[in-house]
Amino acid sequence: MKHPSDYIERAYAGVLGKIIGVYLGRPFEGWTFDRIMAELGAVNYYVHEKRGTPLIVTDDDISGTFTFLRALEDYPVGRDLTPEQIGQTWLNYLIENRTVLWWGGMGNSTEHTAYLRLKHGIRAPDSGSVALNGRVVAEQIGAQIFIDGWGMIAPGDPELAAEFARKAASVSHDGEAIHGAQVVAAMEAQAFVESDIQKLLDVAVGMIPADSLIYRMIADVREWHDNEKDWQANRRKIATHYGYDKYGGNCHMVPNHALIVLAILHGDGDFQKSLMIANTCGWDTDCNSGNVGCLMGIRGGLAGLETGPDWRGPVADRLYLPTADGGRSITDAVAETYRIVNIARSLHGEPPLAPKSGARFHFELPGSVQGFVPECSVEASGTAVVSNVKGSTDGASRRVAINFHGVATGRTARVATATFASPDNLKMAGYGLVASPTLYSGQKIHGLVTADGSNPRPVLYRVYLRVYTADDTLALLYGPSGLLSPGEQFPIKWTVPDTSGFPIAEIGMEVSSDARADGTLFLDYLTWDGVPTLTFDRTDGGSVWRRAWVNGVDHFEGGSVAEPYRLIQDEGTGLLIQGTRVWTEYRLSAPVTPHLAAAAGIAARVQGMRRYYALLLVRGDRVRLVKSLDGEHTLAEADYPWEFGSRYDMALTVRGNRIEAEIDGRALFEVSDDHLPLTEGAVALVVTEGRIGVGGVRVGPPA
Repeated sequence: MKHPSDYIERAYAGVLGKIIGVYLGRPFEGWTFDRIMAELGAVNYYVHEKRGTPLIVTDDDISGTFTFLRALEDYPVGRDLTPEQIGQTWLNYLIENRTVLWWGGMGNSTEHTAYLRLKHGIRAPDSGSVALNGRVVAEQIGAQIFIDGWGMIAPGDPELAAEFARKAASVSHDGEAIHGAQVVAAMEAQAFVESDIQKLLDVAVGMIPADSLIYRMIADVREWHDNEKDWQANRRKIATHYGYDKYGGNCHMVPNHALIVLAILHGDGDFQKSLMIANTCGWDTDCNSGNVGCLMGIRGGLAGLETGPDWRGPVADRLYLPTADGGRSITDAVAETYRIVNIARSLHGEPPLAPKSGARFHFELPGSVQGFVPECSVEASGTAVVSNVKGSTDGASRRVAINFHGVATGRTARVATATFASPDNLKMAGYGLVASPTLYSGQKIHGLVTADGSNPRPVLYRVYLRVYTADDTLALLYGPSGLLSPGEQFPIKWTVPDTSGFPIAEIGMEVSSDARADGTLFLDYLTWDGVPTLTFDRTDGGSVWRRAWVNGVDHFEGGSVAEPYRLIQDEGTGLLIQGTRVWTEYRLSAPVTPHLAAAAGIAARVQGMRRYYALLLVRGDRVRLVKSLDGEHTLAEADYPWEFGSRYDMALTVRGNRIEAEIDGRALFEVSDDHLPLTEGAVALVVTEGRIGVGGVRVGPPA
């Protein structure tokens, strides 16, 4: 099936609608209609400030939606993707008790229950089945809240969307929960080519059994809408016939699905009104609002987001996906849109799209700013506005405009985007932000800045980073600069200097002048590549450097100067991970001291908790080179007498499909992985059932 001509922009509108809806409903999740009306009134716009919470937050609805979809990237099998493979994706990207899910315990949290089933060898779809987990647990809302991505990869193909939704939902849910997920995914897929809400519902209910509860409930809500145009009156009917008192557990699918249908029917096709109804009705507001926002975003496109208040400006495309793949945790709506679009293209055998030669920030979608926002410090507040405009010096269609005004001695204009967590992010309540930086010492930054030809005078332009320091504050680190005359271009080329292992929090652009200056600079693109050159060692003070490691071990403690990383794993295998998928060919080395461990070592090309290459000292005087991918596979093994308490300098080099391993300077293995090789990924320290100590971790180009 040929994709609609406006597929990319509608997918972008769907991603935006999803995150806007979640951010709108999150501050009062779980409230009743009566409480919302009493304390907030009808929810027509963001209320986070009234609730004293940040707008951009980590949330399971967002994290699960864009994480579990990666099964189609990790398993290139297309339409033949299985529930079991999606379940493996759960095990790889989730860190138990820390990321994405509500870890509420066996039989209480549906998703935690399913995770425990998977962890102990029960494969999907049995992991989410009514037979194993009971109907109440299996029919909670999670199947619906994680489902939007499966609709967006199947534009105009509701059958495919419903089939993917069934497979994905069955990892953790069963029964009516799967039917509700299929309805949402099918409507979203069809919304790329059909705007009539009634027709979308007709198509969607055709995907589920006519004798199902969801089918009957949707028919009831549609009939109530036909006979009564007051949404509040029909909300009361839903509460009476399909309320929480009739459908138990913590957050059942049926009552909340009814509110989604109510919102899209009474919303009259309007984005704001539909979200107002979904949120004002209460119950699982961020979940329902996220599904409604995604559907209405796809249906109305980007223009549909602009008919009411400014939804996009405060969000600025920002979102977080905290998983074991920490280098993808700091992301944005444009990046996630292109991942969705490229998955859809792969299903049709089409090559991926990579605007501006694959630049990380390319701004190619209308209105996109990809997280670039003005600085709010005293010296820079109010001096800059960021917007997306047509026209680009490299022949592409769009770029970011930085409009600056009132710049003079003592007043600069700065705009920046995150490359790691801010100090406020690190304190985020609820679902914590687990992330690694996206930018590191030794990598090469590229970009292009152009001064507007109508600027009245030259201005000084500088690239800068904000880097954490020993006291956990942020310091400016300046890079290339240039005096830009009107109409002049400035190609950015900068190798990131050594930051002594401290994380880089943001990258930005500064405009300054020794006399009053007003005007515009255009940022065409910004990106970086290459292998970092750095040592992760014990830093002189501070604690944020520890947060740059994605913690997938049971205990991560501070050790001694000689042994700054003390890792303890009570059961199974744990990883402490740092880096990104941009890392491809490099050498990793670290001194490792096993203390009562079944296995200890280092890992390269790490793509989560269960996808990596590792060099391990294994109990029984063995050394082993393994590949973890749907189980652990030994690539090479040898006798190697080792002792608890002794230090071993371990190294892995990865280039192409070759993996080289050495200990204490002695080459041990050199193997080729010719079957589904892992070609990119982060680094990790590995411990199995015990304690290890590790010194400075070094990463650099292969020798």
